[in-house]
Amino acid sequence: MKILKNHLLLCILLLCSTIIAQTKIISFENVNVIPMNIDTLITNQRVVIANGKILKIEPVSKTITNNIDITIDASGKYLIPGLVETHYHLQNNIENEFKLLIANGITSARNMAEYNGQDHIKIRELAQSNAILSPHYFTTGPYLKRHDFKHIDSVNVIVQYHKKRGYDYLKIADNLPKDIYLKLLETAKKENIEIVGHAQRELPLEFSLRIKSIAHVEEFMNIFSQEERNSIDYLQKAAREIKTSGIYVSPTLGIFEMISRYANKEESAKLNVGKNNKYLPKHYSDYWKSDKINYRKNTWFTDKESLTRLAKELQWQKKFTFLLHKQGVPLMAGSDTYGLFLPGFSLHHELELIQSSGLSNYETLKTATVVPARYLNAISQNGTVSEGKLADLVLLEKNPLDDIKNTKTIIGVVIKGEWYNREKLDNLLLEVENSNK
Repeated sequence: MKILKNHLLLCILLLCSTIIAQTKIISFENVNVIPMNIDTLITNQRVVIANGKILKIEPVSKTITNNIDITIDASGKYLIPGLVETHYHLQNNIENEFKLLIANGITSARNMAEYNGQDHIKIRELAQSNAILSPHYFTTGPYLKRHDFKHIDSVNVIVQYHKKRGYDYLKIADNLPKDIYLKLLETAKKENIEIVGHAQRELPLEFSLRIKSIAHVEEFMNIFSQEERNSIDYLQKAAREIKTSGIYVSPTLGIFEMISRYANKEESAKLNVGKNNKYLPKHYSDYWKSDKINYRKNTWFTDKESLTRLAKELQWQKKFTFLLHKQGVPLMAGSDTYGLFLPGFSLHHELELIQSSGLSNYETLKTATVVPARYLNAISQNGTVSEGKLADLVLLEKNPLDDIKNTKTIIGVVIKGEWYNREKLDNLLLEVENSNK
């Protein structure tokens, strides 16, 4: 009986300590808030966080009415919503890659394919239960290509598998026969499953616009004929059609740029000594630094003419990204993480490329905050710095509205209401580095 009482007392103490930990109140004092619901900067604010949510945003001149447990002097600093990586691929250890994401201010991520041997439903369960340190996590089913749809009846089997497993999205990554593609659209609609991924390059544009989102602006380059790609009138017309469809588009310019960097000897040498390679397992980075990869041994990429072609194609993609933006097509930042394009770090470079396409710094920042929050049906809880929303925030040294590169000047991150200062973030990075030695 005494043992039972002691056990009960221990449980009560643990429960109380958990409640106390959860109710710690954090206050950012004298911070400049970039709310992201409009293009503005609200200076000298107090942002109070409690129970994992933004409790209050008020001028710092107001008298504090809450008992603050943790006070953060944020004078001259900038607070933005947590960033969203909409095109993440797990390549190595999930806990390490989550640490890389969070250390880079990414508080939500969508995995864009489940490869053999992976279980992203289990990963999502671990993330949702906080069993591991993680961003808010969204899943996509197996990487589906043409050979996965052996006949028309395969469609129902695949859709039912996705429904039973509970993936957030079904991804197609190849051109499908017209009858199978139409059957997939119909069946997925009946089961309330959203389809994402690559375009149908062998069908007219309108067919590709029937899914939820397209993963690469490169897809449009391959749908259009050479004549269409060179016609501004046609491209503007196509951009209007894309806008009318309501589809979301991820430019993923960075991963395309990486292809030409792998293929170019001088750029390749720079990649091989990149300071962030230390965060990759040695066997993995050794392979991607070698001449074994296709981008370094295939003349389609490495010839002088090929390098010129790749450069022109990247410029075309940036040009079309801007045309889509001007038409109001919702753009989402996603970096398609694999190879030496590391999780976390890659998203900041993707933002730089999107901005260099012609978007303002504010519009660029929207592609990693407000727009993906709406897309993921999370806008009620994420995407802006607003009272009542989840406390997923990034504190920056410099203003990203002045220069989008300033998204990299991270002082600290609030993830699921927990504050990680620069020292804690550096420790996360060190843990990843040490685990790969």
